[in-house]
Amino acid sequence: MFEWIIEPMQYGFMQRALLVSALAGTACGVVGTFVVLRGMAFLGDAIAHSALTGMAAAFLFGVNIFLGALIWAVPASLGISLVSRRAGIRLDAIIGVLFAGGFAVGIILINLSENYSGDLLGILFGHVLGASWGDALAVGLLAGGIILVVSLLYKELVFTTYDSAVAEASGLPVRFLEYLLPLLVALTTVAALKTVGNVMVMSLLVVPAVTGSLLARRLASMMVATVGAALAAIVIGLYLSFHFNLPTGPAIVVVSVALLLFTVAVSPRRWSLIARLRRVAQPQPG
Repeated sequence: MFEWIIEPMQYGFMQRALLVSALAGTACGVVGTFVVLRGMAFLGDAIAHSALTGMAAAFLFGVNIFLGALIWAVPASLGISLVSRRAGIRLDAIIGVLFAGGFAVGIILINLSENYSGDLLGILFGHVLGASWGDALAVGLLAGGIILVVSLLYKELVFTTYDSAVAEASGLPVRFLEYLLPLLVALTTVAALKTVGNVMVMSLLVVPAVTGSLLARRLASMMVATVGAALAAIVIGLYLSFHFNLPTGPAIVVVSVALLLFTVAVSPRRWSLIARLRRVAQPQPG
């Protein structure tokens, strides 16, 4: 058993994969908490899929594809809120357009390359085992910046999350925060692309946060539980990938979902909810 744990960490590619994934998972846990509480899960998925356009363009011109994703995702995330506010269009409708349009254009651009199949799989499903120390540095800078911003504006983000109207009446810059959160989602999405790829990035952003919401009631505790769930899924997924020759990104996602299902089964909040429903369903005396 000890050898089973130690052996993977003797390889440099596994050390880099664990570091990159842990950094991305921590950022996803911090931002994912707000995403789930504010019902913005679809936003992360839309930004990730639309970022394929930037990644594909970078791929065609021989530029780092994650730089291309960052250049595309940041203005796209800000544009969603801006267009929704200025044009009076529902936010979910704009997100749907971004999701479909960005992903379709990205596929077309990638198809223009003659030898794209292997690179396409890495872009769509992640290739964290091929991460370099440069990738680790880039993801570390992104994750560190995200965590720093959330730490500095934690109280404002919490207040706005629970009651934006009261927060605005209290003098908080609600409009700025409404643009900031999509921006943080975009940066987090880019940070996680190397780990789980374009298609499954929402799973790392949302699934651990849902698990954390079942384990804690207060937001700070939920955030800690979310980061813990993300890191557990990453470590277990990486080990399963190494020992059983599984694709790493999908393995992490499957473990994350399994942890959620297990938490649903044993969570005290689930059983208290069932007890309340049974009491309501029972016929009242008299």
